[in-house]
Amino acid sequence: MKAISFKPKQITKKLLAVLPTRARDVLEKRFGIGAKAEAPQTLEAIGQVYGITRERVRQIENYAIATIQKSDAYTEHAALFAELEEAIALLGGFIAEHDLLAELGTEQAANGHLYFIFVLGTPFTRGKENSLFRNRWFVEADLAHAVETALIDVHESLTDDALIGEQELIVLLLEKAAAINPQYKQERFVKRWLALSKVLGQNPLGEWGLATSPNVRAKGIRDFAYLAVKRHGSPMHFREVAEAIETLFKRTAHVATCHNELIKDPRFVLVGRGLYALTEWGYSAGVVKDILRDILKANGPLSHDELIDRVRKERYVKDNTIVVNLQDRAFFKKLPDGQYTLAE
Repeated sequence: MKAISFKPKQITKKLLAVLPTRARDVLEKRFGIGAKAEAPQTLEAIGQVYGITRERVRQIENYAIATIQKSDAYTEHAALFAELEEAIALLGGFIAEHDLLAELGTEQAANGHLYFIFVLGTPFTRGKENSLFRNRWFVEADLAHAVETALIDVHESLTDDALIGEQELIVLLLEKAAAINPQYKQERFVKRWLALSKVLGQNPLGEWGLATSPNVRAKGIRDFAYLAVKRHGSPMHFREVAEAIETLFKRTAHVATCHNELIKDPRFVLVGRGLYALTEWGYSAGVVKDILRDILKANGPLSHDELIDRVRKERYVKDNTIVVNLQDRAFFKKLPDGQYTLAE
C-alpha cells in the first residue's frame, strides 16, 4: 500500500479555518490536532475550560463537523476523500483503525489529523470498539456486516481447547462470508479481518483459537508444554519438552519443574518411562494393568498378541511388562482357548 499523496496536518488546518474560534478550538482539543499537539481531551475536560456542560461541548463538536462538511473547503478536497475511499478498498474494504492509520504511511504525530479527516469524510463509517471487535473503518456496510457475522460464527464454532491453522481458518472464514464481493476474497484481506476480532487470537506457534484459551494466551510452563507436545505430534520425554519450550518460546524451563507440571496437568498422560502424550490423542490415564482392564471391558476376551498390540498403542512399554501384568489372577483369567478375560 502506497502512502497517501497529501499531508494531513495541512489539510486539517485548511478545513478548520472555516470555523468560528470556539468551534475550531473544541475540535482541536477533542482530536488533539491543535498547534501544541496535545492529547485528545474528553467532553468534560473541554467543558470545564469553557464553563459549559459536556452535552453542550458535544453539540458544538457536531455543529463544527457539519459546518466543515457543508463548506467549500470540504468540496475542494473531494479528490482527497476519494483517495482515502480507494485506500480502504485496497486494504480489504474493512480494516482495524490502528492498521488503517499505520498502512497509510503517515508520521505518528499526523495520525490524529488523519483520523479527523476520516471522521469528516461522509463516505466513511467507524465501528466503535466493543466486546467482540476493535475500532474499525469501512465504506460498504454490507461487507462489514458479512465479515462481522462470519467472525462471530467462527468464534462460536470453536471450543475452548480448539486450535486451527491459519490457512484452515482463512478457508473457514471465507466459507462463512461466501456472499461478499469476490474482489475481497483474498488471503491478505482475510488476515486483516482476523485482526478485527477481540475474541479470536493467535498463539506463538501461529495457530488460532479463542483469545481466552490457555492454548492461545500461553502463560505458564504447562501451557507452553502443551503447545510444544502438540506441535511435535507424538509423545515426548519430559526432558525433551523442557528443551522444546526453551527452543520454541525462548523461555527458561527447568527439567524438574517441567516434569512436575506435566504430572499435575490433565491434558497430559504418562505413557512410558518419562514419556508424555496428550489426552486429546485418545490416551487414557492409568498404569498398564488399568489399560488392560479397560481394553478387555470394552472388547471382551482377546488373545495374547491382540492385547499386546492394543496396549502398545496406549503405552510405550515392553511386551514382557504387559505379559507380567496379565499373570495377576486377581484381575485377569486365561481361557481354555488361550484368550484372556477379566477375572470375576
